[in-house]
Amino acid sequence: MANSNRRIVIIGTGFVGASYAFSLVNQGIGEEIVLIDVNEDKAEGEAMDLSHGLAFSPSPARIWYGSYQDCKQADIVVITAGANQAPGESRLHLVERNTTIFKGIVENVKNGGFNGIFIVATNPVDVLTYATWKFSGLPSERIIGSGTILDTARLRFLLSDYFQIDTRNVHAYIIGEHGDSELPVWSHANIGSIPILNMFTVSEEDEDTFKQDLDDIFVQVRDAAYDIIKRKNATYYGIAMGLARLTKAILYNQNSILTVSAYLEGKYNHNDVFIGVPAIIGRTGIKNVMEIQLNESEKKKFASSVELIKSFNQTVNKYL
Repeated sequence: MANSNRRIVIIGTGFVGASYAFSLVNQGIGEEIVLIDVNEDKAEGEAMDLSHGLAFSPSPARIWYGSYQDCKQADIVVITAGANQAPGESRLHLVERNTTIFKGIVENVKNGGFNGIFIVATNPVDVLTYATWKFSGLPSERIIGSGTILDTARLRFLLSDYFQIDTRNVHAYIIGEHGDSELPVWSHANIGSIPILNMFTVSEEDEDTFKQDLDDIFVQVRDAAYDIIKRKNATYYGIAMGLARLTKAILYNQNSILTVSAYLEGKYNHNDVFIGVPAIIGRTGIKNVMEIQLNESEKKKFASSVELIKSFNQTVNKYL
C-alpha cells in the first residue's frame, strides 16, 4: 500500500459519497479522508462539516477537500460520482452517461500517480468496475465493485425479520448483477447451520406457502432500490455502510468474505466479467473468489446475468 496513514480518497460528494465519509468518521476508519468533487464548494463544505464532528469520533483523522494529486499517497480511491438512477430507470440505463464520466475520472487518478485499490460504487456498478479496470491498467484484484454487498445485506435483514433471528446469524447471498438479473443462492442459505429450505412446517401446503414467502422476500430485495427511490429519490445510507465495511476489510487485512463485484477468470465457468460473488477481501484487495457450488437453476440464472453484463461491457470497449 502507498501510505502508512490509511488515506482514503472519495471522488463524488453527493448523497452516497457524503454518507460514506460520515460512516468512516463515525466508525473511526481511515486516518486521512480526502474529498474530491467537480463542485468544489460542496466538497469543501462537507470536509468542514465532518471535521467539526471529530471530537465525537472514536479516533482522530484529517479530512480535507483535495485534488487528484492527493491520490498518489492514497491506499484506496472510492468512486461514487456519476449520474443518478431516476425513478423507474434501471441501473443499466446509466451505462453511456457514466462510462464517459468514469473515463475522465480514472485517467485523472492515474495521472495523479495512484497505485492502490479502487472501489467502485456508481451504477451500473458491474459495468463501471470493468470500465475502471480497463481504464486504469491495474491488476483486476485491485479493482473492487460494491457488487451485491447491499443486496446481500437486504436479504439477510428481510430473512432475519421473517424468522425473528439476529441479522448477523443469517447467512445467505445474492449474487450476479447488482440489478434486475441478480439471484438468491437459496441452496446455500442457512441460519445456525440449518439450511433455510429445510425450515418449513412438514405439510405440503405449509411448504408451498413458505417457498412463496421466500420468493416474495427476494422480490423485495431485488426491487428495494426502486421502492426507496420512489419514496425519497435516492438510496445512500445502506450502500455507504456497506462501503465502510469493505474499506475496513481492506485497511485492516480482515480477510472478510463479502459479495463484491469481482473479476472472474474461470470461476463459475465464466471469464472476462466483473460480477457480484463472495470473495475474500484483505489488504491487497481481492485475495480469492469463493466458488459456491450452485444448483442447475442457479447456474442458469447466473449465466444469464453474466451475459447481460457482458452485453453492456461492449459500451466500455468503445472508449478504449
